[in-house]
Amino acid sequence: MGTDAYDKLWKLIGLRYKSHPWHGIEIGSRAPRIVSAFIEVIPSDTVKYEIDKKSGYLIIDRPQKFSNIVPALYGFIPQTYCKDKVASYCMEQCGRQDIVGDDDPLDICVLTEREVTHGNIIVKAKAIGGFRMLDGGEADDKIIAVLDNDEVYGKWEDIDDMPDPILNRLRHYFLTYKQLPGSEVEVEITHTYNRAEAQEVIRRSQQDYADTYGNLETMMSATLMEALSIGQRQQDILSSL
Repeated sequence: MGTDAYDKLWKLIGLRYKSHPWHGIEIGSRAPRIVSAFIEVIPSDTVKYEIDKKSGYLIIDRPQKFSNIVPALYGFIPQTYCKDKVASYCMEQCGRQDIVGDDDPLDICVLTEREVTHGNIIVKAKAIGGFRMLDGGEADDKIIAVLDNDEVYGKWEDIDDMPDPILNRLRHYFLTYKQLPGSEVEVEITHTYNRAEAQEVIRRSQQDYADTYGNLETMMSATLMEALSIGQRQQDILSSL
């Protein structure tokens, strides 16, 4: 079966079945500047939702801690993965060793002046900066973005355009959203970086995804063709009886 036939086959499958938010949604042709973002949590949520990697459905991870409220739309960038290349870049930039990727898609928070009433949606977001965050020795970068073409925040192009109170609110949330009273602090933000570094982190996460899952569709196509071939052989045997 040729490439065109495979493309048509997967388009037909996409009409019948829902795509997995991590693997089945494209990051977008304008990445790393403008990316697709799958939103898991919104500011009014009282529990933290996250994607179940196996099924692709949202699950409840935990109640939000105390009065912590996520101050922006929060989710991840599809077809990204934080592994060796993201960890290597983190070590280069912060001058530390023994940092590993967190084995998750790249996190993103998206600011918009409009009220969004629920998650489990896809938005187009413009990356303007990010936090270089370490969580228990793992690189856990948080890309900061604005909703593409937002009436208010859409004018921001780089992290310096963001007012300090909004940036501090985001920083405070990520430093405290997992912490219980009396527990040791495991989360650290080593740097707040600009648009150029945010785009580099996105590129590295795309490379990590390609290294780990880049042949996913090829493997699925081969498995599908094998199943079709087995079905045809069974049919031939039955016809010969």
